[in-house]
Amino acid sequence: MPQGDYIELHRKRHGQRLDHEERKRKREAREVKKRSQRAQNTLGIKGKMIAKKNYAEKAQMRKTLAMHEESTSRRKVDDDVREGAIPAYLMDRDNTERAKLLSNSLKQKRKEKAGKWEVPLPKVRPVAEDEMFKVLRTGKRKTKQWKRMVTKATFVGPGFTRKPPKYERFIRPTGLRFTKAHVTHPELKCTFNLEIIGVKKNPNGPMYTSLGVMTKGTIIEVNVSELGLVTPAGKVVWGKYAQVTNNPENDGCINAVLLV
Repeated sequence: MPQGDYIELHRKRHGQRLDHEERKRKREAREVKKRSQRAQNTLGIKGKMIAKKNYAEKAQMRKTLAMHEESTSRRKVDDDVREGAIPAYLMDRDNTERAKLLSNSLKQKRKEKAGKWEVPLPKVRPVAEDEMFKVLRTGKRKTKQWKRMVTKATFVGPGFTRKPPKYERFIRPTGLRFTKAHVTHPELKCTFNLEIIGVKKNPNGPMYTSLGVMTKGTIIEVNVSELGLVTPAGKVVWGKYAQVTNNPENDGCINAVLLV
């Protein structure tokens, strides 16, 4: 067994290849064809196991798609026992309700499970790596070029501590770190200055999400406890997602719209 996490230590000391993310993306793209070839050529019990696993994945995918395409067709209400006599003109009438009248919490849970969100900006312009990072030359002769300075707005947690300069690959300047955002509630038509809890998803890639980079279209989590929002069960909502609608590094502040 290996003694210590030597791979992580090597990455701290020497960093990763500059095309690491691109090679990883291509490897994942090729994996689909490899899986298909493996499923077609594997014989015996191993082939059955692969087929069973693929079938389960397809069934799950169908369920997810069916959840998305939930119809708004009318349906009958379960017959409930009423007290007292019903007038004759109401006897033959069918009571119906729309599927849209499901409780908000149930719809929210389904959206989270299916991974589908109604966002204000469904499409955003991708940000190039040259625009996102600035190459820093280091070393006595300024020949090393493995460090990068982030040129966009970022978020780091309250207990964040920088790595030693020798091992710090990505530098997030203090002047571009944001802890609060101007969040607009689409239903209340009001704007609140709320604390940021974390960065949920940056559309440019998982690396920017892990770094906490906030560009236009990024989904962030904000603290809405002071708004007094409650769930149908009566619990206070602590955090909700919001989407950044501007370029913070140009405007000097973060504007976002709450996802309701």
